[in-house]
Amino acid sequence: MEYDPDKDASNLAKHGVSLSLAASLDVVAHVVDHRYAEPRFRLYGLIDGVAWCVARTDRGGIVRVISMRRAHDKEFRKYAR
Repeated sequence: MEYDPDKDASNLAKHGVSLSLAASLDVVAHVVDHRYAEPRFRLYGLIDGVAWCVARTDRGGIVRVISMRRAHDKEFRKYAR
């Protein structure tokens, strides 16, 4: 897993969490995000009972984390059935 250090700082400022925490996500749903030219995915899961959403892609066989934020209750219920 990798991420851009500048993006990590931006994510920390915006969402209060480092992208490195994505490695701890217990994934319960994996959703393809068709809005971008490159294949991207949204992962929904839990860390210590808290619901999170992670955006990621695969580049050169390496998982690249793009963003991480708390999941909204409605979206978590929709995808994590």
